[in-house]
Amino acid sequence: MIRVNTKFERPEPALVEQLSTYSAATIHEAQGRLGALDSTIKPVDHTMSLCGPAFTVSCAPRDNIMLQVAIAHAQPGDVIVVSAGAYAEAGSFGDVLANACVAKGLGGLVTDTGVRDTQELRELGFPVFSYSVCMKGTVKETVGPMAEPVLIGGEIVRPGDVVRADADGVVVVRRDDVADVIRKSQQRVEAEDSYIAAYRSGRSVIEVSNLAAVLEAKGLVIDT
Repeated sequence: MIRVNTKFERPEPALVEQLSTYSAATIHEAQGRLGALDSTIKPVDHTMSLCGPAFTVSCAPRDNIMLQVAIAHAQPGDVIVVSAGAYAEAGSFGDVLANACVAKGLGGLVTDTGVRDTQELRELGFPVFSYSVCMKGTVKETVGPMAEPVLIGGEIVRPGDVVRADADGVVVVRRDDVADVIRKSQQRVEAEDSYIAAYRSGRSVIEVSNLAAVLEAKGLVIDT
């Protein structure tokens, strides 16, 4: 007998909603350049975006039985995060399962294996971020862990961590850090807005970024 867990603590929905207003890149920078999944995991369509608690699951390569179990037990708003060994040559998720996710109100899918039916996924609008696009089918044989920490894209993702993904990639925020990362993300946005305003007023990037002394110390001489 293999017993799997379906219960874990999720962050407050209001905090998830606040975090979703910041880009993945902003969040990555704000939390000290941490949490970014490998850039090989990309959206099926560049307009896709998601933010929600991670419902984690481990799958054997070319096998999607546990992915289906996860979809059955995830809660509305959850993002299914699949660790399948960074295996490109399998299409473990397509339009049929995406419709099951939409019917349950799930927030999206992030996987380190392949997906298929990408045209239908784009038309459906369900956010999918995957390691590859592959038409090859999968089996339903190997059961395994669910709602436990997984390794995906070089990062450990724990159930209940918040996953934010957009056109630039995927970043994970630890559940207990969400409020602090929101605060730091807002500070970063305000700082970047001030840089843009300075550029538009005619100040140079070297002046705004205080690079003159740094460049001098590195021995850079610019003839003008």
